Amino acid sequence: MTPTDRRTRVNSSSEQSPIWVQTPPGEPVLHGVNWGGLKTLYIKEVRRFFKVQMQTVWAPAITTLLYLAIFTVALGRGGKTVMGIHFADFIAPGLIVMAMIQNAFANSSFSLLVGKMQGNIVDYLMPPLSTGELIAGLVGAAVTRAFLVGFAVWLAMFLWPGVSVAVRHPQWALWFGLMGALMLSFMGLLTSLWADKFDHAAAVTNFVVTPLSLLSGTFYSVHQLAPAFQKVSHANPFFYVISGFRYGFLGVSDSPVLIGALVLFLLNIVLWATCYTLLKRGWKIKQ
Repeated sequence: MTPTDRRTRVNSSSEQSPIWVQTPPGEPVLHGVNWGGLKTLYIKEVRRFFKVQMQTVWAPAITTLLYLAIFTVALGRGGKTVMGIHFADFIAPGLIVMAMIQNAFANSSFSLLVGKMQGNIVDYLMPPLSTGELIAGLVGAAVTRAFLVGFAVWLAMFLWPGVSVAVRHPQWALWFGLMGALMLSFMGLLTSLWADKFDHAAAVTNFVVTPLSLLSGTFYSVHQLAPAFQKVSHANPFFYVISGFRYGFLGVSDSPVLIGALVLFLLNIVLWATCYTLLKRGWKIKQ
């Protein structure tokens, strides 16, 4: 056999070898977006919370409906209006989006934290998924849960007597619902990276998410507050979610809609960049 024949035989055998053998170590084999892996991760996360949908989707609807009933009975008697809107109609959109964002946070703050606690975080780190694809899968599932909860709450309020949940500007309702769900999903992902135990995540929920959502103008108009407290409310990003989402339903808001939409969009970009940087470095999840 001549040297030329041997080289031809070696070249032909290398062409038949798997691609991972031909690729130098550390060089990615998959190029572009790994749509198959991203779809698998997204479906896994959706199935995880949908298996217990009575707890993750329908229970928040019942809890929110109780909020509506209690506050309507306590504060909405005598035909009380806020900004010219019947009190029950005024608080209904805020309650819907509040349930959405709280459940988006709960979903995205769970997966990585459980992986860290149980020691199976490698199930998220070993698959051939880029950092951006990992974020997209986790956040996408959290946003899906948020909108399912929002629909469940809207349906419960639609069937509740004395409350109107008609949508006047659906494009704004969808935009602010999406921006709010993304914001809390990114915050939940950051919490799952930072937390070392469930108490840490619960602390963020109890001392950050819940107070900011309740003090964002859900049950009142910020115009009723003193000027100093109005400025504090405008520094709360949850306020823009509530105000903009309410505008989508009622056509009235406590702040300019375009400014709120821009603030939330820029904030989500910052949160995404922070999540990407920390996950890329493997902060608190890689040795």
